[in-house]
Parts: sequence; C-alpha cells; structure tokens
Amino acid sequence: DVISAVEFSQSGEFLATGDKGGRVVIFQREPQGEYNVYSTFQSHEPEFDYLKSLEIEEKINKIRWLPQLNSAHFLLTTNDKTIKLWKVSERDKRPEGYNLKDEEGRMKDISRITSLQVPVLRPMDLLVEASLRRVFANAHAYHINSISINSDCETYLSADDLRINLWHLDITDRSFMCVCVCCVCASVVCVCICLSDIVDLKPENMEELSEVITVAEFHPHHCHLLAFSSSTGTTRLCDMRSRALCDQHAKLFEEAVDPANRSFFSEIISSVSDVKFSHSGRYLLTRDYLSAKVWDLNMENKPVETYQVHDYLRSKLCTLYESDCIFDKFECAWNGTDSVIMTGAYNNFFRMFDRASRRDVTLEASREVCKRRAVLRPRRVCMGRKKRDSDVSVDSLDFRKKILHTAWHPTDNIIAIAASNNLYIFQDRHSHLGHHAGHRLEQDRPPQLQEAPPQ
Repeated sequence: DVISAVEFSQSGEFLATGDKGGRVVIFQREPQGEYNVYSTFQSHEPEFDYLKSLEIEEKINKIRWLPQLNSAHFLLTTNDKTIKLWKVSERDKRPEGYNLKDEEGRMKDISRITSLQVPVLRPMDLLVEASLRRVFANAHAYHINSISINSDCETYLSADDLRINLWHLDITDRSFMCVCVCCVCASVVCVCICLSDIVDLKPENMEELSEVITVAEFHPHHCHLLAFSSSTGTTRLCDMRSRALCDQHAKLFEEAVDPANRSFFSEIISSVSDVKFSHSGRYLLTRDYLSAKVWDLNMENKPVETYQVHDYLRSKLCTLYESDCIFDKFECAWNGTDSVIMTGAYNNFFRMFDRASRRDVTLEASREVCKRRAVLRPRRVCMGRKKRDSDVSVDSLDFRKKILHTAWHPTDNIIAIAASNNLYIFQDRHSHLGHHAGHRLEQDRPPQLQEAPPQ
C-alpha cells in the first residue's frame, strides 16, 4: 500500500491519494481543520495484455480533480494504460414503495399487482459512493506518466514516453494525438496527430530515439497552452492556436551546460521529473534530480531561479546509479501565492524554498520525529563532521526512505507528504510563511492508507 499519488481538490476541502494497490482514498477537511477519511474505492485492478504478454500493474500513477460544478465530485485516475473518470457523491435518502420491486429489489409478479402506490424517499445514514463514469483505454502503447485537466473543463491530456493525447471528457473511443516523439534529429521533434485510430508512429530504428517525454501539463488559465519536458532536461511550450499539428514548439526552455562539467551522469540527472505552472501562470517550476528551477515564460535561455535540493549527493552518484535511485522521480509544488516552492528528497526529508528571501529549510516526515501537534524542527545534511545533534551526515542518509509525492493546499499553508505507506499532513499556524517558511509547521494526524478511518 505504498502511496503513489497525492492531490488536493481545487477548493482544498478534499485530498485524494492513490497507492500501488490501485486504491484511492479521499480525505475531507473537517471544520476543526483535520482531514479524515471520506471515501475509499478500488480504482484499478491488475490486468494482462495478451497480445504483448505484458502484465499491467494496478498502481495509480496520477490523480487529477475536475472543477466542482454541482454537489458531486469528479476525478481522473490512471495507471500505466487506462484512465478512468470517477464520480464521488453523497446519498442520505433511499426510495421505498416500488410498484414492480419488493423491498429486497426482486421483481414482482405483474399479474398479482392490483394497486399502484407513489414511491417515497426515506432518510438513511449518509452514504458516500464512488461510481465509474468513463473509461479511456487503448490509446497508449507506453506507460502513462501524466494527466492534466484543461482550463476549459472539457478536455484533458495524457502523456506517455513518446506521445501526448488530447481527450474530450465525453468521448472515450478516440483521442487526438497532439505530440508524438517519433524521431529526433538534432533538436527537432517530429509531432503527429491522429483521430479515432491511435497509431504508434515510432521510428523504424529505435536506436535513433534520443529523448522521451517525462511529464506534461496544461496552462492553468489558457486552454491553448501546454508544456512538456523530456529526459534531456528541456521543457517545451506548445501553442495549439498556431496550428492543429503541434509539430513546432512555441518556446524551448533549456539551460546551457558547461562541457567541462559533463560526466557520465549528466544526462541522467538533467532529466526533468516534474513540471508545474504557477497559479498566476507566469512561471514554470521544473524539478530534475538535484535541483528545482523556476522559469519565466518570457525568458527561455536560463531559469530566473535555481534551488539546489540535495547537491551534496554529487559524490554519491555512482552509488545511486548502482541502486537505481538515480532514476527516482521527485515531484514539486507551489504554495497558494507562488512565493514558496516545495519538493522531496531522501531520508524522508523535504525541502521548502522562500523565493523572496531565498531562505530554505529541510524538514523530516517520519514516525520517529513526528508527533501529533508537534512543531517540526529544521534538519541539516553535512558533508563532514556534525556540528549539531540535529545534523545528519551525508554518509548516513537512507536512500530507501524517500519523499517523491507532495501536494500543497491551493489557498492555505497546508501540505501533504507521502512517505512510503504513510501520509503526513502539516499545517503552518502562522498566517504567512514569511522569512521562516516551514519552520513552525505543525503536524496533523498522519493516517495510513491500510488502516481504518482515524478515531
């Protein structure tokens, strides 16, 4: 039951988590401020592709909430191959007095019905039910790594290693393939589009492929803009107004690398694992293996801000490569005012950076140090001898403990941290993060996905 996805709703009232078992757990914020279990349902089941003799895991890769339009809530969930649209609604009344059914739901003998009655609604205990409304399948030949809701609330995108599909929420049997990395020559990406029949336009010789799509995201306000990043460390901004085929990007965000600093690991650690537009839509936040970068959409040649998340790991890259930890995909998040960014690290650490003061803090989310209502204390990773008891030596970091998935409340200073099979919810009791971003974070109850609702 390791948590694999965390996402707040647009209002922040609900928090959804997905795990490797294909289960989705939704938490609701109570008037006191705590999050308690609201609903639990099985989103995906393990499948088997008989044509490719391939097992399809039930693990939830991404969760995205749709804007709420009525009393019900809608969210998209995806595993490696299939995207599903779920409706979560409440029911506190049940109908009684059917003419053609008995109390147990069995059909009556019509020949014995001598009178008719008007069915009535009777009060009942509140029931939260999740119902499957749409299934979007058979459109991706490779594993889905991203889904993103468009600001028009009608379409969304899904991305795998080689292409990005554009879906309509009401149409499940076809999609528009708006970006397809089929071959790369120099820095030109061939992009194709198809309707109805999805065709995998991969190159004849896969050895010519030099990059893959790692993440894609729609602009929060402009429905015609989308950004996607690749394994080479580049981020492309596409404008769907320019032409139906997104065969040319509008902007390319790439930072030049000094050839003298290149090494065997340069390409691996430059791969972008996450992209997030700021709430204002002016900036892009990208996360590679060692750093987080903030890009201004009006300046492509270099980031306006660069934050070193765990630069002390440069001396450990060989060890991380041998253990495959160097391929971990860390997510990043903005706070509600775009003034602070957050991302995860190893040893159950997570980093927060104040953009105004350029101050940063390292905090730990683990059972050993987190207690209910306790104030989190800053931690520090040192290269040499420890100067304080709270310091942690880089040689003692546990790379099996990692925080890959994080989420920030859209308006309040509330964050959700997924550490293995534990979900930690922290809240800053100050009204503004200011110059001590995260130093006074208090912890709400850390519910576990495998447990029953908290008492």
